[in-house]
Amino acid sequence: MLTDTECRNAKCPEGRAFVRLADAGGLYLEVKPPGAKTPSGSKLWRWKYRHGGKEKLLAIGAYPAVSVAGARREQAKARALLDAGTDPGEARKEAKYAKLNEHETSFEAVARQWWAGWKANKTERYAEYVLRRLELDAFPVIGAKPVAGLTAPDFVRMAKKIEARGVGELARRIMETSGQVMRWAVAHGLTERNPTADVKPGDILKPRTVENFARVGAAELPDLMRHINAYDGSVFTRLALQLMALTFVRTSELIGAQWQEFDLDAAEWTIPPDRIGRKGRQGERRAHLVPLAPQALAVLRLLQSARGADRCRGPALLFPGERDHERPMSNNTMLKALERMGYKGKMTGHGFRGIASTALNEMGFRFDVIEAQLSHIEGNRVRAAYNHAVCAGQVFSDTTIGCLIADCCSKALGGRLPSLECSRTLL
Repeated sequence: MLTDTECRNAKCPEGRAFVRLADAGGLYLEVKPPGAKTPSGSKLWRWKYRHGGKEKLLAIGAYPAVSVAGARREQAKARALLDAGTDPGEARKEAKYAKLNEHETSFEAVARQWWAGWKANKTERYAEYVLRRLELDAFPVIGAKPVAGLTAPDFVRMAKKIEARGVGELARRIMETSGQVMRWAVAHGLTERNPTADVKPGDILKPRTVENFARVGAAELPDLMRHINAYDGSVFTRLALQLMALTFVRTSELIGAQWQEFDLDAAEWTIPPDRIGRKGRQGERRAHLVPLAPQALAVLRLLQSARGADRCRGPALLFPGERDHERPMSNNTMLKALERMGYKGKMTGHGFRGIASTALNEMGFRFDVIEAQLSHIEGNRVRAAYNHAVCAGQVFSDTTIGCLIADCCSKALGGRLPSLECSRTLL
């Protein structure tokens, strides 16, 4: 039997490709001289055995990383498998494949496969948001685990960790997304069951506290419009707030607006489906047509005058950022302006939509007409298509919703929007 000293001093004779030093029971140390791949030579443990009438070799490891005693222990383990009727070499291959398959069926790997198919009918922004949330909140906790080995407590621990940061609603969304991933895994035979089905968010997370976007009441609208008119910050921020009040679109839709979306002669603003601010399936979205009241047209023409006609065409942004003109104004710009006016916690850009909704309801407009003008998507596709056609007639009558809201804003300032004149003097 070999000793450690013999193994350490072993060398391959000159002119030989290798030399084998026998230990016992078919175990030997194969010594090779220095070569291109192994400049210092190599000493590798091998075990020769027979299975199914064939002679086979099992690689055990390299000396001295695997000592003499260590090689004998590995040989004994392999011998036990052989005595039980299992080919040690095949058992090693299966273990290797199982480990590889375990990686390919990890929650992260499966989630990315699910996402690749799921995103097909989603907007790019929403799809990227969902993947980013998984990368930040789910993968660090359960991403490396095989989906077949995940249990309900694994998802509970993940959700609790997210909730501890004070973002309970995000924890609910991640649980929902994780459930979709696990259902996909079940459908594709990667696991037998979906453990998220055993847990409802309400069972493990604190009750939701619903908070609507802050907004002033209709009675406070005159003061708000006067403050906007007197705002001493950027004139473009002032114009953005005015246009928001006159069109009550979403903040993201306003700051991302491009001049090619506007037809000033027809008094229409067409927001393309891929810019509609609501999350969800692209197939459920359609271009949103916003009627432009005379007051809104006046703001837009003033903006054209301020920017210059050559900068108000095609894909050019209405409200580019102050530092990077290729990117839109920050969505916090208007919020900070409202805060400077004394409306912190009282009014947001989204609040203009709430004011418009309340005013239109009080004017007696049908609920579905108001929802259509606010670009709220109807869940039933057939009903949505019907409503889109029927509501168009009422929305674009001689007295449009946009005009009525604009008139409310004008009346709040004594019949006109003096900020337009004020803005001209500041440009």
